Amino acid sequence: MNTTDLKFELLATGYHRISTHEVNIGGVALGGTNPIRIQSMTNTDTLNTKATIEQSIRMIEAGCEYVRITAPGVKEAENLKAIHNGLRKAGYQTPLIADIHYNPKAAEIAAQYVEKVRINPGNYTDRKTGKLDFTETEYQNEIEKIRERLKPLIEICKNNGTAMRIGSNHGSLSERIMSRYGDTPMGMAIAAMEFINICEDLGFHQLVVSMKASNPRVMVEATRLIVALMNETDTCYPLHLGVTEAGDAAEGRVKSAAGICCLLEDGVGDTIRVSLTEDPEKELPVAKYIVDRYNNRLSSDQSEKVILSLNSFSFSKRTTRSSGIIGGPNLPVVLASQPEPDNATFKPDLVINQFDTENNKSPYTFITITQPKRPSAGLLTQLMTNSNAILIAEGNDNQAPLWYRSIFNELIKLNIDVPVILKKVYETNNPEAFLVQSGADMGTLFADGLGDGIWLESTDLQIRKHLVETTFFILQATRSRISQTEFISCPSCGRTLYNIQDALARVKAATRHLKGLKVAVMGCVVNGPGEMADADYGYVGSGKGKVNLYRGKELVIRNIEEAFAVEQLVDLIKGDGKWVDNK
Repeated sequence: MNTTDLKFELLATGYHRISTHEVNIGGVALGGTNPIRIQSMTNTDTLNTKATIEQSIRMIEAGCEYVRITAPGVKEAENLKAIHNGLRKAGYQTPLIADIHYNPKAAEIAAQYVEKVRINPGNYTDRKTGKLDFTETEYQNEIEKIRERLKPLIEICKNNGTAMRIGSNHGSLSERIMSRYGDTPMGMAIAAMEFINICEDLGFHQLVVSMKASNPRVMVEATRLIVALMNETDTCYPLHLGVTEAGDAAEGRVKSAAGICCLLEDGVGDTIRVSLTEDPEKELPVAKYIVDRYNNRLSSDQSEKVILSLNSFSFSKRTTRSSGIIGGPNLPVVLASQPEPDNATFKPDLVINQFDTENNKSPYTFITITQPKRPSAGLLTQLMTNSNAILIAEGNDNQAPLWYRSIFNELIKLNIDVPVILKKVYETNNPEAFLVQSGADMGTLFADGLGDGIWLESTDLQIRKHLVETTFFILQATRSRISQTEFISCPSCGRTLYNIQDALARVKAATRHLKGLKVAVMGCVVNGPGEMADADYGYVGSGKGKVNLYRGKELVIRNIEEAFAVEQLVDLIKGDGKWVDNK
C-alpha cells in the first residue's frame, strides 16, 4: 500500500472533529457528535467477583464511562455475567467491555454478558508457526479462515446488541501481516482493516477501532493511517486512543498526553484510555484533564481550517539552520529562566537570565511572537535575513498547539529554516494538570518533528521546581532526545500475577541511569514479549510471583523468583556489556 494514495489532514488552524459512525455501547453512545468518552481497565482477578465489582465502582465514581475487564479464558468470560449483574444490582449502569486476546470462545461467551468486546487482530486468531513467506493464495486463504472464525462472534454481537473494538497493537501483529508489511504502523492499520472488511461484509457495523503502541510516534502514525484507510470506504468508525504501556508517574502522564493529544488536535479520537502502571482509579483524572481540553471546544471553534504542510504518515524532523547549540543537527534544547541546583538530575542547556541581552552580549538573537499574533512581513524578513535569529513562539491557552502549528506552516511554506523554541507559561497550581497540559502542548509538536527547543515557565512556586525535569520527559516521550532509560510498562490487569507497581519501581531504581536503553516491565505473557515492541530487555510476569527475562524478544531466563528478578536483570545487562555505573 502506497501512502501517497492516502489522505489525512493535519490541522494548522481551526479545531474540527472528524465525522465518525455513531456506535451504541450499552446506552452510552460513542462517536458522531457525542463527547469524547473516558475509560479504564480493572486489574483485579476476573474470577474474584467481589474485588472486581468494588474496583469497577471506584473507577466509575472517578469518572469512568466504560469499564474494561480482561477475559483470558472461558471461566473468566463466564464470570462476567456475575460481575455485570452485581454492578447492575448495586445501581451502576456503566457499560462493560471484555478484553480478549487469544481465545475466540471466550469472546463468544463474553459477548453475551457485556456491552462490548475487544479483540486484537494480531493474536485473536493467528498462531506463530515460524512461516516467513506467504503466496498470494495462502495470504487470502488465511483471511478466509479469519472470516469463518469471526462469524460466530459477529452473530452473537448482533443478537445481543454488543459492540466490538478491533484493536491492533504494535508488536503483536500476525506472521502473515509481518511477512508483507513488517512490524509497522501500516501493518497495524492493514490488520485492522481486514477485520473491519469482514465485519462489514457480514452486515455488522457496531465497531470501534484502535491502534496502540508504547511509542507515541508509532501510535500516531498508525492511527492516521487507519483513519485514511477507513475514509476511503466512506465509513470512519469511532477511534479509541491510547499510548499503551506508558509507565507511571510524571513520565507516564506526559507520554500519554503527547501521543493522545497529537491526534485530538486533528479532531481524531472518540474515547481515550490513559494506561498507567498505577491503580486504574488514578488514570481517570488524567484522562479527564485531556478530554476537557477538547470537549469544551466542540462548539467554540468552527473557524475555517488550514492544513499543515507536513507528511502525515512518516516522522521527519523539520530541517533548520543552526545557531550555536540550537537548530541544525543539534538535539532539541531545554531553556530555563533560572539555573537548577547543583545536585539536580536534569539541567537546562541555556539559562536565559545569564545572558547580558541589554548590552548585546548574548550569542543568540531571540525574536518572540505571542499567541494569537501572526508573523508580520517585517518579522518574516528578520527571520530570513538574520542568520543568528531564533524564533520564540509563546502560546497562552489550550489551543496553543494549533497556533504553534500555524507558525510552522508559514515558515515551511516560505522555506524559512529558522530554529523555533516553543514557550509557554502555566498558571495552574495542580501538578497533574501541569503535566498533562505541557505534555499536550509541547509533545503534540515534537511528535511530528516540529521544534528545536522548549521553554516552560510557571506562576506556581512548587511547579517551577519540576519545569526542567518535565521538559526532558516530554522530549524523551516523543523520542526527540533521550536522557535516561526508556521504560515500557503495562498498566496490569487480571492476568498479572505479581505486584507490577513495586516491580516497576525497583527496576527503575536499578536501571534509570542507563541512558538510551529500553526496558519493559510487563504483567504477563499476553502483553510481553510481543507488545513490549522495541525494548532491549523485558521483565515479564510468567506466573504467581514468577518472572521471565528477555533480551529483545528472546526468552533468556525463565521462571525466576520475583525476589531475585531485578538482580538477575542487572546481571543480564552487565553480561551483555551494556551496563554503566550510576555516577
